[in-house]
Amino acid sequence: MKLVTAIIKPFKLEDVREALSNIGVKGMTVTEVKGFGRQKGHTELYRGAEYVVDFIPKTKIEIGIDDDQLDSVLEAISEAAGSGKIGDGKIFVTTLERAIRIRTNETGPVAL
Repeated sequence: MKLVTAIIKPFKLEDVREALSNIGVKGMTVTEVKGFGRQKGHTELYRGAEYVVDFIPKTKIEIGIDDDQLDSVLEAISEAAGSGKIGDGKIFVTTLERAIRIRTNETGPVAL
């Protein structure tokens, strides 16, 4: 099992959700986050004063999947979230040691 964590632009969330739904992903967790990478923030003008915005609003998606879904999930996220510009985001894949569905106590891939 794998845990896929994707950091994307907020306005791409619906595109990514739809792409994942089309390949059979049944659920995900979405969190509004802030951060920066190569963008390193930006400056904005507010009431005549310039100030630096160090953290850019992003959306974090977490998905627990079975190993055989990994390639299709990565492709779906990349295609739906990508624009070819700085700030598109990142995808992280980590090994998911255990998953337990609390309601039924099912464990492993069936709990996803």
